[in-house]
Amino acid sequence: MFIFVNILAVLSLTLIHLARLSIWVLNIRMKTLIDAMVQTGTLKTPAIIEAFRSVDRADFVPAHYRSVAYEDRPLPLDYDQTISQPSTVAFMFELLQPQPGDKVLDVGSGSGWTTALLAHIVGNTGSVLGLERVEELVEMGRENLAKHPTHWATIEKAGTELGAPERAPFDRILVSAAAHSMPDDLISQLKEGGTMVVPVLHSIKRVVHVEHQPIVDTFEGYVFVPLVTE
Repeated sequence: MFIFVNILAVLSLTLIHLARLSIWVLNIRMKTLIDAMVQTGTLKTPAIIEAFRSVDRADFVPAHYRSVAYEDRPLPLDYDQTISQPSTVAFMFELLQPQPGDKVLDVGSGSGWTTALLAHIVGNTGSVLGLERVEELVEMGRENLAKHPTHWATIEKAGTELGAPERAPFDRILVSAAAHSMPDDLISQLKEGGTMVVPVLHSIKRVVHVEHQPIVDTFEGYVFVPLVTE
């Protein structure tokens, strides 16, 4: 009996050690990914870098993809959706430049990673509304977001209209799916001087809302799942 108890104790300690080692290895790999993006200049802004370091991508990928969570590539979610490539998300965040206190709309929140990153940056003086059309992903995103508690960030089921016109205006809008053309309905939900980053076909566009004519910068060579507008 004594030997049996000792064996159980050793097994328990071994499992605890392996779990801690696994977390340590994952953290090292996360640090390696982020350091690489900093070195290449993909990540530049201190607040954005800190968000990437604090909000673990592995918390937002399906369990069977956790071992490759820190590879710089998109990963499948269910329902023909993906969690975007880390370097692409970093590029979009650098264009968006969210600030503490901003009111942000996150269109196509998916598994919740971008919503959590935005929430970390804007802080409790800001707010983030994540919208997702797939009910199962809404639930998944909420569960994942709860791992990084931020009461100023929520994920909701998208309505029949694109965006959230009843909650507008927003300081920043991030869109994580590709529109066929510039989504004017979302531009109208920006504050004057507000910024939207949105994929359109195979490009990423940064749109600054000004009174008479939006200022648009275009960056080619990207692929996203399509934006559902109805």
